[in-house]
Amino acid sequence: QMQLVESGGGLVQPGGSLRLSCAASGFTLDHYHVGWFRQAPGKEREGVSCIRHSDGSTYYIDSVKGRFTISRDSAKNTVYLQMDSLKPEDTAVYYCATDLFCSSDYVQGPVPNLGSWGQGTQVTVSS
Repeated sequence: QMQLVESGGGLVQPGGSLRLSCAASGFTLDHYHVGWFRQAPGKEREGVSCIRHSDGSTYYIDSVKGRFTISRDSAKNTVYLQMDSLKPEDTAVYYCATDLFCSSDYVQGPVPNLGSWGQGTQVTVSS
C-alpha cells in the first residue's frame, strides 16, 4: 500500500525551528516530485515548497523563501522540510504529497486536486 506519513510538527516560539518529515512506504519516493502544502485555520490549503525527482530542483512560495529548505534522503525514503525563523503566520497543518508537477508556478498557484490527503502534522508558532 502506497502511503505518505507526515511528522515533526509541534509548538515552537517565533524565531524557532522545526523539521518536518514526509516518509513514504510502499513505493520509492525518489521517483516522484514531492510537495509540501499547508492549511491554516479558516484558510484554504496552499502550496509551500516542492522538490523535483529528476534534478532535485526546489521551489518555494515567496513568504518562506530563505527560511524553509526542502530536501530528500533517498536511503530513508523521506522528504524533509526544514523550517527556520518561524513566524506566527506559519501556523498551519502541513501536508506532503506527490505529483506530476513541480515548479515555481506550481507551488504559488492553486493547490491541485490530489485526491485524499494524509493526516498532516500540526505546526503552531506562538509565544
